[in-house]
Amino acid sequence: MGTKLERIAEISATTPKPEFTSLYHLINAEMLMQCHKELDGNKAVGIDRVTKAEYEEHLEENITNLVERLKNRAYKPLPSLRVYIPKSNGKMRPLGIASYEDKIVQLAVKKILEAIYEPRFLNCMYGFRPGRGCHDAIKEVHRQLQNEWINYVVDADIKGFFDHMSHEWLMRFLGLYIKDTNLLWLINKYLKAGVITEGVYEASEEGSAQGNIISPILANIYMHNVLTLWYKFVVLKGTEGKCFLAVYADDFIAGFQHKSDAERYYAALKERLGKFNLELEESKSRLIEFGRFAEGNSRRRYGKKPETFDFLGFYFLLWERQKEWKFLREAENEQKEIRTEVKSHEGMAVCQ
Repeated sequence: MGTKLERIAEISATTPKPEFTSLYHLINAEMLMQCHKELDGNKAVGIDRVTKAEYEEHLEENITNLVERLKNRAYKPLPSLRVYIPKSNGKMRPLGIASYEDKIVQLAVKKILEAIYEPRFLNCMYGFRPGRGCHDAIKEVHRQLQNEWINYVVDADIKGFFDHMSHEWLMRFLGLYIKDTNLLWLINKYLKAGVITEGVYEASEEGSAQGNIISPILANIYMHNVLTLWYKFVVLKGTEGKCFLAVYADDFIAGFQHKSDAERYYAALKERLGKFNLELEESKSRLIEFGRFAEGNSRRRYGKKPETFDFLGFYFLLWERQKEWKFLREAENEQKEIRTEVKSHEGMAVCQ
């Protein structure tokens, strides 16, 4: 199975516009058994309350039955169980917990989608990708601000991204490379499965529940088509100075050398997101002057220090004494702040 997925990745990496017509058959007993082995048995259970240990009691029978239902397109995902967990800002984040059998199938679909899309995602994307993470995104933003001619930052926030991804657009994006109607049918079934909140069923007309195994890769595919490809083929062509983009799931930061480029991008961004059923959270989105020269410019023009911004829980500001960029991250469980020094010559964040 690993070899087949590697072959898919190779085709995707070497073909300008690949078309995969036969993928659904890969979700067989071998793959589903492997996905079962990889799943964490300590995770929360879905609405059927079935645990990994309970499913394993009749594993071969259950997998055989699952394969048969998938083959006959009689498989129907259960609604996700919606729970709420506290966020660091005091608000609550909705999560969807799938049933155990649905987790198995979702993981199988995730493996196939990653084989297709990982070779095609741009380097500016860091979230939920193999071998990449939050600190890689932070280090890249720091590197750009420290070493490049970046003077303006667009700090943008998408309102309820996971809840508002358009199913229609997402299926169109998937259909660009995936021509296997059975696999598209299965993904659409997950999107339409709905959620159960305090015993009440809610239909899913848009979005993909955070917490589901398949949601992160679907989110990356959405952002790949909506934001990063647009940035590469449209924004960069109309930009005169230096610029960069760093994306982690639905969080992203863009930096520009010239204010006119930053203003043009910010205005176009709102229109671009609106086309795909997304909108900026106006109270959390802004264009600020920020970079190596911002401290002097801000004091000269406005008589005050330059503004700060946060990205993935890290606050960027200018430390006046050494004129080096530093991060401040607020501890989730403590009131005090943890100071994090950035060694510019290493380009790394070292927690103290």
